[in-house]
Order: sequence, then structure tokens, then C-alpha cells
Amino acid sequence: MAKGHRPRRGSLAFSPRKRAKSHIAKFRSWPESAGEPKLQDFAGYKVGMTHVIMIDNVKNSLTEGTEISVPATIIETPAIRVAAIRAYAEDVYGKKPVYEAWASDLDESLSRNICLPKDYSTQNALDKISGLIEEGNATDIRVATYTLPKNITGIPKKKPDLMETSISGNDVRAKFEYASSILGNEVEISDIFDSGNLVDVASITTGKGTQGPVKRWGIQMAKHKHSRAGSLRQVGTLGPWRPAHVSWRVPQMGQMGYHQRTEYNKRILKMSSDADEVNPDGGFINYGLVSNSYILVKGSIPGPSKRLVRLREPVRPKMNGVGDPQIVHINRRSRQG
Repeated sequence: MAKGHRPRRGSLAFSPRKRAKSHIAKFRSWPESAGEPKLQDFAGYKVGMTHVIMIDNVKNSLTEGTEISVPATIIETPAIRVAAIRAYAEDVYGKKPVYEAWASDLDESLSRNICLPKDYSTQNALDKISGLIEEGNATDIRVATYTLPKNITGIPKKKPDLMETSISGNDVRAKFEYASSILGNEVEISDIFDSGNLVDVASITTGKGTQGPVKRWGIQMAKHKHSRAGSLRQVGTLGPWRPAHVSWRVPQMGQMGYHQRTEYNKRILKMSSDADEVNPDGGFINYGLVSNSYILVKGSIPGPSKRLVRLREPVRPKMNGVGDPQIVHINRRSRQG
């Protein structure tokens, strides 16, 4: 008799599927890059999707040199501000923070996140970090940045999103001098990325709450005679009697969505400050009108509209030297029907 077999349903690659701790995605690794110090990360807010007509300039592509339709995601990227400088030292368990210096002119809206320092000397803190670098007790410099959603009409909140950002380069002293020069100032996305660059995108997916195994894992529903007394949307078996243990591989109900996902090598198609180039009649559904600078990213990105999106330099780029994309047309058709 033939033995029935089919692959299991649902990927176990992201297990355990539990809720993210915060709506701010975290980067646990940063690319190693030499050259002039600069921030390796920027943050924006997802607006929605559209499509563009562009010239395919990917070498050896089947449609190279012709016009193609490409889906694109719009991310509103107003300037972010640098709140603090943090010095790190190497430990047996990795890097640990040893000292930090906060800016003296922080935005008042940041008080919704943290207690703003009072009677604080920024210069004394910078001198302390400089001394740690001279003594060899500080081996890395990072900065804390925050967004200003109060300047965005499509985001219904005033509380900034505070996050930590790495600085490129190998010279700790040069990284500290660069961080000191931008402390308390605004940084534009054009200071970090250019049109045509590849970026890694991290965001929190759309939350769907508690769902059953059929929707969460994609298992088949039971037939009419298989489960007369119980539900047709439950798993057929939880496993053997011995060992009396339910494996984590068994598809069961639980949290679905609101997970952090990182997508690699997303291409920036366009960067601009003219919002009229992308705003449709009536604005974007669930967002409104773009009023600040924005970028167009090829393809889709995780999360719903209004979600915070973090853009990082690629840790494993696969395509270099493509150049600035040639966009012929951006769809601005109304989404209101």
C-alpha cells in the first residue's frame, strides 16, 4: 500500500511567533564599512503603495533598456534629530555601554518618552567620553536618534520614536568627532542614502491577534465525517501518547502578526521633497497626504500604513553600480474609488 506523504504546513523559520516587544524594530547587527563616518540608519513612516513606470537598467535583465511597471512603497522621511552619544566598551559578553552624553536642546515632545535632564552639562559628558577613548576604555560610538511625528500630518501621535543608530567607520576618534558635530541637530535622509542605493528594511508586521491553526499555519480543515463532535478547524493530532509532550512543531492557535521582519536589499527608486509628485487626489487611504520629504522603495515592505520603518545600510548587498533609476511615470490615481 502506498504511503501518503506531504510536507508540513507553515514555515517554522520564525518560531516562536510571539508579539514584538515594541513597535520600533531593532537592528542587532550593523555592516562593517570604512571611509568617512556617517549614520548607518534612518527612520520614516510607511504611507502606502503605488506603481511607477521606469527604465530597466539592471544589467543582463530580459527587459534591459525598456519601460517596465514596478510596484513601489512610499515612506515619508522627515528629518530626525540626534539626542545623545553613547560610548561602548568590549566585554566578555560583547559590547556594553559605559557612558553617554545628551544634547542640551532636546525637543520638548521627547519628554513623553523619557525624563529630560535638568542642570546637565553636555560638555562635561563629552569630555568624559573623550577621556575614555584616550584611555582605550571606549571602543565604539553610537548615537540615539528620535523622530518628530508631530510634523507629519498622517501620523496621529506626538510621542517621538527613540532608537539607537550605529556610525560607520573604524576610527573611534573620528566617529566621536562626527557624533559630536551632529549632536542635537537634524539629519536628513539625503545625508545617509542616495537614489538607487540598496537598504535593509525592518518593521513590525500587521497584528491579527489570536488566530487558529487553519489561518495561522495553513493546515487543512477537517472533512465532515472527521470531526463530528468537535471543530472542523482544529489540528488532527497533538502527537503520540508517549512521550507525553506536545512538540513546538505542532500547529496550534496563538498570536498572528505584529512580528518584526527584516527584508534585505530593497532598492531606493526615488528621493524627493516635492510631495505633489506622489500625492493622489484625496490622499492615501488610512494615511492622508504626504507633506514632507519621501522616498520610493521598490516592492512591498512589512507593516501597515503609519508604521515606523527603519532603513539600514545593507549587510549583504547583492547588486552594486546600478545607478540612479530612470522613472518615467508615477501613478497618482485616486485611491478613493
